[in-house]
Amino acid sequence: MAMNYIWDLLIKAEDEGLSKKDIYFNLAKTYSPYMELSPQLLNAQYVEQHVEVNPYYRYFEIFNNLFHPDNTTNIEFRDYLFDITLHFLAEIDRMQGMNKREFFIRFILKEIEANVFGNLVRDNIHAFTKKEQEIVVLNMLRLYQTGEEIYLLKDTLKRLFKHCIIYVKSEEQDELLLYIPQKQTEQNQRKVQLVQEIFLPIGFHIEVYWQYHFGIMGAEETMKLDRIVLY
Repeated sequence: MAMNYIWDLLIKAEDEGLSKKDIYFNLAKTYSPYMELSPQLLNAQYVEQHVEVNPYYRYFEIFNNLFHPDNTTNIEFRDYLFDITLHFLAEIDRMQGMNKREFFIRFILKEIEANVFGNLVRDNIHAFTKKEQEIVVLNMLRLYQTGEEIYLLKDTLKRLFKHCIIYVKSEEQDELLLYIPQKQTEQNQRKVQLVQEIFLPIGFHIEVYWQYHFGIMGAEETMKLDRIVLY
């Protein structure tokens, strides 16, 4: 689907891992009167960092006199002002289009960046994709509402790591066993550390098993040679 508006482009840029600072809005040399963005390829699925815009599509009253053809002075300053103003207008668009859920997500992410939840959470949140960050933050909000730490710990891990299994062992001590059928990469470790920091109840211990499941008597699929670890 083609991007039609400046706010649409900034959201797409964030999904691709770009910062707003990486996007530069320029006055389009030629443009359609029926479109706000003027990309080189109309149906491009990637984000161009230098974007040509028709500012008169929605903001005629703001830009009507800024780029008058007879005014050829201060071109560099006007281009800079044009880019800043469009970024500001795009943020207003986004704020007006946000629902309550999106507002809370952005608020909590800003709190994380401000180190409200500690260094480990602030540093490790960058190991997550944007969609994964939303999973974590929404369950943080649910945690404030319900206090269901163990349930939300399980739910978060299962959403982040497909086919993971969590066992609760409470005979002698409060302990969780987590099996993740993926390799133990630094990025995956950081994700698990953050989830533990936020959702693991005080007094609980979690043991993580990567790639190979520990053996369980009576469960043949966990008792295969060269595909088993000891608990």
